[in-house]
Amino acid sequence: MDIPANLEARRRISFFATSLFTDMPIAPKVRNMLSFSVLTPHFKEDIIYSTDEVHSSKEGVSILFYMQRIYPDEWKNFLERMGCESLDGLKDETMRDELRNWASFRGQTLSRTVRGMMYYREALRVQAFLDMADNEDILEGYDGAERNNRTLFAQLDALADLKFTYVISFQMFGSQKSSGDPHAQDIIDLMNRYPSVRVAYVEEKEEIVNDKIQKVYSSILVKAVNGLDQEIYRIKLPGSPNIGEGKPENQNHAIIFTRGEALQTIDMNQDNYLEEALKMRNLLQEFLRQRGRRPPTILGLREHIFTGRLFRLCLKLHK
Repeated sequence: MDIPANLEARRRISFFATSLFTDMPIAPKVRNMLSFSVLTPHFKEDIIYSTDEVHSSKEGVSILFYMQRIYPDEWKNFLERMGCESLDGLKDETMRDELRNWASFRGQTLSRTVRGMMYYREALRVQAFLDMADNEDILEGYDGAERNNRTLFAQLDALADLKFTYVISFQMFGSQKSSGDPHAQDIIDLMNRYPSVRVAYVEEKEEIVNDKIQKVYSSILVKAVNGLDQEIYRIKLPGSPNIGEGKPENQNHAIIFTRGEALQTIDMNQDNYLEEALKMRNLLQEFLRQRGRRPPTILGLREHIFTGRLFRLCLKLHK
């Protein structure tokens, strides 16, 4: 039996296989499952590492150097996918962008969190395919059917979007976009990479009301269209949303844009895995289980601290 050389791959496979023997509710078909949203607040944290940040050695070692030492086998696999033998072979812009993604998906970045949360949508598409596809499509395989049965996959996309919504609450997106901040373009690039991602932000502008200049605040939801951001909804606020702590207020103004019977709040330094996303239908059924006087309203999930290897390397470097 072939065993993955990568320790993280072993851990994930082992955990997933073991978890299948736990007492979990039976999953309904995708069309019958509860719908849910994921909400991630974001402020000034890293979205994706720039090329300069990947190679910069301000602290003595670069981010890329860190990643190469922590994930040597994954770095080797990356070079193989790119058709290169060393870093010097990554010459064109597409390869450099892939290098940025490779490093960002292994750091504490928003792009890593977004990629992880969007596994929910991919899992729902696969499961809906198994629910709706006929025998010929299943024999052809998921990728083959996607190429040859566009009608079916349009239905899968629509169903996945009905059942899952992902909103990033980024209060400063409007001000950063107007000032030409590169972080705003990084957000737009993320929305283009994952077209079903939505971004909520607060717009502050001055208007003349009764011959007086007043500040007007609005919560705005945008999506990516043709490489740009397009407004979907605009909700006028009674005043500035920043009346308490920053993170809760960042969530509060955007929660109105979420949909469904359940809401998962995820910080921007958290990740998700495709195999765990496959269990979401089962998990949501827990809300329908009668435990005591009433069904549960809050579910707590265990987390895996993916920064453990970074911490251990830092300890070694400081010794």
